[in-house]
Amino acid sequence: VATHDYLSGESGLASQQVMNFNVNNKLDQKQVKLPGFIVPLELDDNGKVTEFFLVPYFGACIHVPPPPANQIVYVTLKEGVQLDSMYAAFWVVGKMTARGKSTRLGAAAYGIAATRLEEYKY
Repeated sequence: VATHDYLSGESGLASQQVMNFNVNNKLDQKQVKLPGFIVPLELDDNGKVTEFFLVPYFGACIHVPPPPANQIVYVTLKEGVQLDSMYAAFWVVGKMTARGKSTRLGAAAYGIAATRLEEYKY
């Protein structure tokens, strides 16, 4: 009889994020422009997303397992963004740090204090 206990929801082994915090330190304090998808973490009083994970593909951190920590960027955006569609991709512009953030949704090995956000046209 095959057992699939490792697939048992959010507590199973298959849902656990690979905690790879190996970073490229040459990116620390560099101005960057990165594309990705938004996983909201914090909203302001107007419902705009002010903190989020930038992930490399749609559904990351929602479906299991999340990408490794060094493929996720924790982003702060003072003015926030109204997220009308979870399917929309964005360019994030700002200063990158090689310091991450852990939340209940996962962990990011990099951070960006975003100065600009643009919709990614594809």
